[in-house]
Amino acid sequence: MKPLLFNVAELLRRPATDRDVRVDLTAEELGLDDARVAADAPVVVVARLESLSDGVVVTGRVEAPWHDTCRRCLVPLEGVAVAPVDELYQQHITSDEAFPIVADQIDLAPMARELVMLELPMAPLCRDDCAGICPTCGANRNEQPCSCATPKVDDRWSALDALREQLN
Repeated sequence: MKPLLFNVAELLRRPATDRDVRVDLTAEELGLDDARVAADAPVVVVARLESLSDGVVVTGRVEAPWHDTCRRCLVPLEGVAVAPVDELYQQHITSDEAFPIVADQIDLAPMARELVMLELPMAPLCRDDCAGICPTCGANRNEQPCSCATPKVDDRWSALDALREQLN
């Protein structure tokens, strides 16, 4: 049984009606296959289905916890991806952005999967001013100052460094 498959026949018969839904499932049940989201991670889909004359508008949110490492200092990170939902489902698709209504049913799983994947951070940071790790000794510069000599600047980048200074 698909937990995010809903029969909307009654909604389609009566435009301007709505239905609230909340589904708690795991990432595996959603078909979310990403190393940043554990298979047993709880995914929450909260939505309002509102009927129109030509389809159903789905609004709400999808939440899924994630884990990764900071791109600069490599410390483990955790967070929750919260994706806003505002999607259109139609029987006769007239919009490139619409999802299909098949046999009076809508399947929110592809939409929820897509929104979570888009909301996951591509290159997370533990904080905006993360100092990263020293390329020489490997010390985490956020925890302790490094006594290594500053690496020599490559002169080939001097023109870009000058341009950066002008922009700042």
